[in-house]
Amino acid sequence: MPSANTDLALNVRIDGKFEFRRSKGRKLTRASSTGSGLLVPLLHALLLLAAVLAGLGLAEARRNGVQDLPVVRVEELPREAHETLALIKQGGPFPYRRDGVVFGNREKRLPPQRSGYYREYTVPTPGARDRGARRIIAGVPGEYYYTDDHYNTFRRIRE
Repeated sequence: MPSANTDLALNVRIDGKFEFRRSKGRKLTRASSTGSGLLVPLLHALLLLAAVLAGLGLAEARRNGVQDLPVVRVEELPREAHETLALIKQGGPFPYRRDGVVFGNREKRLPPQRSGYYREYTVPTPGARDRGARRIIAGVPGEYYYTDDHYNTFRRIRE
């Protein structure tokens, strides 16, 4: 295991050749793909392993990120959501004063966009005395997200 004052570097060239360097203080040890023996296949295997591990890390990040929001088909939404979607598409009139205001996405639960990109609309909740917790968030035409827990979770609406 390298000590804290040891530097490791792996340089990979466009032509596929590489150089592995380890320096400790002033002493420099090098190995390159032009050498022979077991070192070259070992370094190739390490490069492959690093690429695989990096790919797994990206997949995990995507899984935990907003790129993979769950999807809900429009047919699965409550009737009130269908009515709200129709109003959004025709430009209103909307039953609630706050319908159409900018949704800030401050918690970053939707894909990041410029300020003012998203608008929020109320999906009426039967029996609720206020606007309730259900909303549709709209981006560009055809980009809609549904939440039934007041912005805690979102599902992308597939029409």
